[in-house]
Amino acid sequence: MNSEILKNRTKKFAHQCVKYSLDLPSSVLGIHIKRQLTRCSTSVAANYRAACLSQTKRGFVSKLSIVIEESDECIFWLEFALDENLPNKNLDQLIKEANELTSIFIASRKTIQKNLK
Repeated sequence: MNSEILKNRTKKFAHQCVKYSLDLPSSVLGIHIKRQLTRCSTSVAANYRAACLSQTKRGFVSKLSIVIEESDECIFWLEFALDENLPNKNLDQLIKEANELTSIFIASRKTIQKNLK
């Protein structure tokens, strides 16, 4: 997949997560999830951009590993919000996108690691 498409897709995902977060309640739990989801979703986009600027394939793999960890964390917080019966607007769509992005990044890392050997 083209890196520009993924840059835009990860940025759009981050925006969607931030917008979802704004609808969370002002309870202790809502605020905690809001902060965590905002941090990890924006980290996916920012670290993917950084990965694309890597000077070596090993550097790319290293940054991509961070992207995978952060996108998987997004899945956790989105599913946690669902488990806690927090606002459900677009939540299924966000979980689906987080899973798809994580799968794409894992497949990319596997391909690059295979090519490094």
